Amino acid sequence: MRQPPAAELITTLGLMRHPEGGWFRETYRSPEALAAQALPGRFGGDRACSTAILFLLEEGDRSHLHRIKSDEVWHFHAGSTLLIQVLHPDGRHETLRLGPDPAAGDSYQAVVPAGCWFGAEPLCGPFTLVGCTVAPGFDFADFELGGRDQLIALFPQHGELILRMAST
Repeated sequence: MRQPPAAELITTLGLMRHPEGGWFRETYRSPEALAAQALPGRFGGDRACSTAILFLLEEGDRSHLHRIKSDEVWHFHAGSTLLIQVLHPDGRHETLRLGPDPAAGDSYQAVVPAGCWFGAEPLCGPFTLVGCTVAPGFDFADFELGGRDQLIALFPQHGELILRMAST
C-alpha cells in the first residue's frame, strides 16, 4: 500500500497550521456538553464531552511545549515514530513513543495527563500522522503555549529539552 507524502495528506485531509506547530483538523466535537458546575474548577465554562483531531508533523517540525486542562489520548495512524516529550508537574520527564513498531518500543496509543507540559517531534522519516482525543473536549481557553524562560524557571533540570521544544 502506497503511503502518500505529507503535502498530499495535508491537502487531502484539509489540515491547517496549528499554533503549537504542525498541521491539524478537528474531526469530531461531541454535540453533548458537560456543564461547568459538573467539571473540576480548572475549567472556566461548559465543555463538549469529547473532541478529536487529526494532527500531522513533518520531518523537522515539532509540536511546541504546551499544556491543556484535559487528558489527551494520542493514536498513531501513519508515518514514522513520534516522540511525545512530557514534563509532569512534579518535574519528572517522560518520553512516550507513538508509532508502527511495538518491537522497538512504540505504542499505538499513549495518554498525556491533564496539566502536563508536552510537545512532540518525529523520530525520523518524512512525517507522522496521529489522532488526538480530548475529554472533556478541547477548548482554546484551556490551551497554554509554554515560553522558554517560564519553563526553564519551572524545570531547570530539563533546560536542553525546553530549549529544543519550547516556542520562544
